Amino acid sequence: MAKGYDSSVAGLLFAPNSSAAGARRSLRWFWSLFLALAVLGSLLAPRAARAQCVDEALKQQLVGERAYRGVVPRKFQKALRHELSLMGGWFAGDLSDGAPTYGGAYTFHFTEDLGLEAGYMRSRERFALLNAIIARQQGLVGLVRAEDNPVQFFTGNVVWSLAYGKVRWMGGAIGRYDFYLALGGGATVEPGDIGLTGSGGFGMKFYLTQWLALRLDVRDLVHEQKRVALGVEKIVNDITATGGFSVFIPFTN
Repeated sequence: MAKGYDSSVAGLLFAPNSSAAGARRSLRWFWSLFLALAVLGSLLAPRAARAQCVDEALKQQLVGERAYRGVVPRKFQKALRHELSLMGGWFAGDLSDGAPTYGGAYTFHFTEDLGLEAGYMRSRERFALLNAIIARQQGLVGLVRAEDNPVQFFTGNVVWSLAYGKVRWMGGAIGRYDFYLALGGGATVEPGDIGLTGSGGFGMKFYLTQWLALRLDVRDLVHEQKRVALGVEKIVNDITATGGFSVFIPFTN
């Protein structure tokens, strides 16, 4: 049987001098390499853990900033709340002169964006310019004096909140507001006449508290106007510009 190299522990201990010396050098080199790798691993492990903690902290910071820049919950909520409004402003008739107007509205908000509004406005149709012309001509023209008559508008509108934002009042507190569109129809009531009316416009609401808001509205009221004495029968566009206050029920979000 041929003699070979004994790699066992006994062989390493009781081998000839030349073979044993080489084996001991190999063993010392192996253990030295093992100790060096162990020390290197012990030094690098805390750094890797610290780097992982830094990465996690940076990730949380970025996620927080992204959440801040994204959509945030509304401070003022309208969904499933009732709104009662009192308004006053100016009525600009297509044929008649301008006159004060006043009224109110009730709105039920189905969601934060959609609501159904029932409104009422009252004013007077004045023809001061026409009456001045008639008085100046002193009967030289065939015109009769136009009467000042009350006019009432009953409307129903779908209200869509198009935008929601924030505003800082003169460097002070930050308030919320809505910009919305309104579209609908109703009826115009004049002495001896009731006619269909189309209604459309836009407005803004500034929320002062959880239950109180300031509203500004502009509406275009399209209807047929008849003045038998003046020989007038045409489709007119009457404009109303109003402002007022709204109360929301329940009184909290």
